[in-house]
Amino acid sequence: MNFAIQRRTIGRWAGMGAILVALGSASLSAMAADEAPDALVKRLSSEVLDTIKADKSIKAGDIPKIMALVDAKIMPNVNFQRMTSSAVGPAWRQATPEQRTQLQQEFKTLLVRTYAGALDQVSDQTVTIKPFRGSPDDKEVLVRTEVRGGSGDPVQIDYRLEKTPGEGYGWKVFNFNVMGVWLVDTYRTQFAQEINAKGIDGLIATLAARNKANSRS
Repeated sequence: MNFAIQRRTIGRWAGMGAILVALGSASLSAMAADEAPDALVKRLSSEVLDTIKADKSIKAGDIPKIMALVDAKIMPNVNFQRMTSSAVGPAWRQATPEQRTQLQQEFKTLLVRTYAGALDQVSDQTVTIKPFRGSPDDKEVLVRTEVRGGSGDPVQIDYRLEKTPGEGYGWKVFNFNVMGVWLVDTYRTQFAQEINAKGIDGLIATLAARNKANSRS
C-alpha cells in the first residue's frame, strides 16, 4: 500500500515546500502571548519559508536536519496526537500506549520524508491570509491562505486550528487542506484499509517499511 500522497499532487504543492514545514516555526515559551489564529499562521508560515530559503542543507533534503527542525520548531504548534488518532480512526481507541507512540513516530517520519523532496523548489514564495471569519468565542477555526511565487500557480492551503489558551501561542493546527485535499482524511482512508487487513501492528509495520524504503531512495 502506498501511503504517500500522489506524486503529481506533491509537485503542485512544491511551491510551499514540505507541508509539515509549512505548519509553523519559532521557539515557544511558557509565557508566549496568545495571538489571533490568522495572524499566527501568517507569521509562522512566513518565518518557516525564510528559514528554508536561507538553509541550503534543508532545501537539499537533509533528513536529519529536517527532522530536527520538525521536533524543535514545528511540533509545539501542532496537535500531532490528534492528527494521528484522527488518521488512524476508531482503531486508535484499542491501541496500546506503545502502539500509539509508534504510530505517531512512523506517521511523522512518513510525512517528513514524503515532502522533503519538494524543499529544493522553495524560492521566492510569499503567504497571503484570506479574510478570516472566526469569532473570539470559537474553539476551532479555519484559516485560509494562498502561497504565491515561483514558477507555479498559487497554492491554496487551509488550516484547521484548535484553541489552546495559555499554551504556546494560543492555537494548534490539527489538520490542513492543500488544493482540496485534507491530509488527515486522506490518510484515514488508506490506514483503515491496512488496519482491516492486518491490524494496528500491521499498519505500524507497513509504515516502518515504507519509511525504510524512502530512506534509501
